[in-house]
Amino acid sequence: MRSVGVEEELLLVDERTGAPLAVSGAVLAAADRLAWRRPGGAGANPHEFEEELQKEQVEFATKPVTEMGELQDEITRIRGEAARHAADAGAVVAAVATSPLAVRPSLNAGKRYEWLGERFGLTAQEQLTCGMHVHVSVESDEEGVAVLDRIRPWLAVLTAMSANSPFWQGEDSGYGSYRSRVWNRWPSAGPVDVFGSADRYHEQVRGMIGTGVLRDEGMVYYDARLSASYPTVEVRVADVCLHATTPVLLAALIRGLVETAARAWRDGEPPARMATSLLRLASWRAGRSGLDGPLLHPGTMRETPAAEVVDALHRHVRDALVDHGDDERVREGIAHLHAQGNGARVQRQLLRGGGDLARVVTRCAVLTTS
Repeated sequence: MRSVGVEEELLLVDERTGAPLAVSGAVLAAADRLAWRRPGGAGANPHEFEEELQKEQVEFATKPVTEMGELQDEITRIRGEAARHAADAGAVVAAVATSPLAVRPSLNAGKRYEWLGERFGLTAQEQLTCGMHVHVSVESDEEGVAVLDRIRPWLAVLTAMSANSPFWQGEDSGYGSYRSRVWNRWPSAGPVDVFGSADRYHEQVRGMIGTGVLRDEGMVYYDARLSASYPTVEVRVADVCLHATTPVLLAALIRGLVETAARAWRDGEPPARMATSLLRLASWRAGRSGLDGPLLHPGTMRETPAAEVVDALHRHVRDALVDHGDDERVREGIAHLHAQGNGARVQRQLLRGGGDLARVVTRCAVLTTS
């Protein structure tokens, strides 16, 4: 069975005011102190917590697992650890994909981040966004690129399901996932064309880096890409999700997409030649609507109620979900998501329920680890 790992970025905020706090260094120092006390010392979990572009956020990665129940335990455990490390730094963690409150982010120190700030200006300086990335193992780069070519039409649906960033700089953006719009300011971000082979994929990546616009392979911000560090396909379209159960739902669906695509490739089925321009429209529609408006159906590229599109994704990967033992979990997760809504809907409901954006953030911090 294919292994799955999840990376999440969390916002660091003041427990009382909800304002983002530039304390990632202190949070990582607390994590390092705990790692030294564990069996095996500082090398026990060297990549569990890492710094990100801005000092107001921290990233963690789960270990690769094959069982979704184990992934749920990992995410719940590490979110709890992140909260404890943040408390040592006078902060709390909130799984929101943009800060509802106005903020002027602080770039982390280091040559890489300084280069990004100088080269990309406001795109880098304002890029306080928190995403969720899912890694699924593949047998080879050739299989991985075949998967990338075949999952393209479905990725925007994952953005809609995860949408958790309705507010930007103290205002309602009108979007479910405004993070996805801010993220797509990067010149290498977004959907890409069908590659056809691993050689063509790597040739394009080398050509992009060769322009000098990108610093290295880590800046190839495709919606889905081959990982530069692991034998995985990395799907990068999701907002960080408010409730800890939602990333597991998305991870199960993404593994289902990868397995379904790999089987189609082995059976000689060609990828759909959906124009990248249409996929960009689908991405915009998903960011705008979340689950509270129409999405572009991957089969027709016509506006369709969001619930129907999510159900179409479920049907598309159902055979793989059944084989993985994930179908019941996914059914229940989708039903819960339709009933409760994604993070964007929850945030707006919290604001309508009384109080202000500070209350939205502080309540979301509680929900992050509950």
